[in-house]
Amino acid sequence: MTVYRGRFEGRTAVVTGAASGIGRDVARRLAAEGARVSMWDLNASVLATAAAEAGAAHTQSVDIAEEDAVDAAMRRSIDDLGGRLDILVANAGVTGPNGAVKDYAASDWRKVFDVNVNGAFYCNRAAVRAMEKGGYGRIVNVASVAGKEGNPNASAYSASKAAVIALTKSLGKETATTGIRVNCITPAAIRTPLFEQMTPQHIDFMLSKIPLGRFGTVEEATSLVCWLASEECSFSTGAVFDLSGGRATY
Repeated sequence: MTVYRGRFEGRTAVVTGAASGIGRDVARRLAAEGARVSMWDLNASVLATAAAEAGAAHTQSVDIAEEDAVDAAMRRSIDDLGGRLDILVANAGVTGPNGAVKDYAASDWRKVFDVNVNGAFYCNRAAVRAMEKGGYGRIVNVASVAGKEGNPNASAYSASKAAVIALTKSLGKETATTGIRVNCITPAAIRTPLFEQMTPQHIDFMLSKIPLGRFGTVEEATSLVCWLASEECSFSTGAVFDLSGGRATY
């Protein structure tokens, strides 16, 4: 993939879910293109290795499902990054177990929503408060094509990602008259460690729905995220960008 040297020179960024998968590659790309990056993840041991490889300026082990923890982590990251925040990539998420709604445990439902919805809300809220002070910002939320279509046997994940899409649209409209842009991507299945949380049958089902006949790559997701995080993304906000191999094009 092409690296645009200096595209993010002087910019600061927080990337959540940064120890692996899309978050890890986005952090690496942002740093390679000049940004000072704070990488967040719950898995501190894996995060340390990922940050060393990415050249990140700062790391934090953060449970984004905890409101106070997110607010405190954002303050620490901003202090370490020089007093401001330009970019948030809200990537952290969980799939939850695969199973029918009639059999789905309420505790599993709440856990998925605590991370995917509440966590995204806490991170977006903390970021936009900081960005308003500087009059500039780019927020990129990682949703899913499941939030558009609803995957069978993945009701909590599908519903939570639909909520992330709606959060993105609402916040994008709220900040439209400022220098802040808020968008999200809706990938189909991309082979990341999240696959370890899914059954083989569910993985096969997802592949069968993709007209391109393959899964997306982390690098393809990174390229789209980084454009949305850049100054070039100036006339799109509250928007949903497809990354589903033709599965959902609306």
